[in-house]
Amino acid sequence: MKLAFIGLGVMGFPMAGHLAKAGHSLAVFNRSPEKAIRFVEAYGGVACRSPGEAAHGCDFVMMCVGDDHDVRSVAGQALDELAPGGVVVDHTTASAKVARELAERAAAAGKVFLDAPVSGGQAGAENGALTIMAGGDPGAFARAEPLMRAYARNIRLMGPSGAGQLTKMCNQIAIAGLVQGLAEAQHFARRADLDPTEVYEAISKGAAQSWQMDNRWATMAEGRFDYGFAVDWMRKDLGLVLEEARANGATLSVTALVDQLYADVQKMGGGRWDTSSLVKRLEE
Repeated sequence: MKLAFIGLGVMGFPMAGHLAKAGHSLAVFNRSPEKAIRFVEAYGGVACRSPGEAAHGCDFVMMCVGDDHDVRSVAGQALDELAPGGVVVDHTTASAKVARELAERAAAAGKVFLDAPVSGGQAGAENGALTIMAGGDPGAFARAEPLMRAYARNIRLMGPSGAGQLTKMCNQIAIAGLVQGLAEAQHFARRADLDPTEVYEAISKGAAQSWQMDNRWATMAEGRFDYGFAVDWMRKDLGLVLEEARANGATLSVTALVDQLYADVQKMGGGRWDTSSLVKRLEE
């Protein structure tokens, strides 16, 4: 099979690297050409000058780009050049609307578009331990799943086109409220003159335990936020969530509040800080 990977950012670069380490030769494209060149130097393959060039004649194109606009632009070029029956697997967190739109466009051309956003962050991408929630054609998903196993441990088809993006929205809703809860717990502990480390040891083995607590509590206590999933990215995701909620009638009071709390962090200059920086807002 001929494969391409488009978008070699903090997620896409290691994901594509796992495909290369699994024995696949990739055509790659990135908006900043130096990243594509660096990838080829590390893993081989071919650095291309456009998404269309990378996708030309490919059976599968994986992509991980920025937002709806990027998805439309890149996927449109890829679909034009993809081999007949080829599949675009979009790992971007985008809207369900754009997923459905591109699935229809692909089907009209005898090709397939799968929305397949990921969860697990940069560490999950680097360790090949991502979770993928997909929407689209079951046959195409079955063909793509063995490839995605190179960088994901948990892969699930959630339903028709758009279902993957809707599931990712559920993921972000759950995380937003949880991180604010952790921030408030840690803030309260400090005001109560408790040692945050001791508090973690006391509560992290019971009902309060979570991935966020295990992986972010210590760095929150240390005031380290220069890594991880950026506040700017979270606000983009929550914007998609709230837009969808307005359309389907869901009531997301806590999510809307946390979105505004992240806006405060952006005003503090923390747009590129990890999402756990909500605690810094409380401390300051």
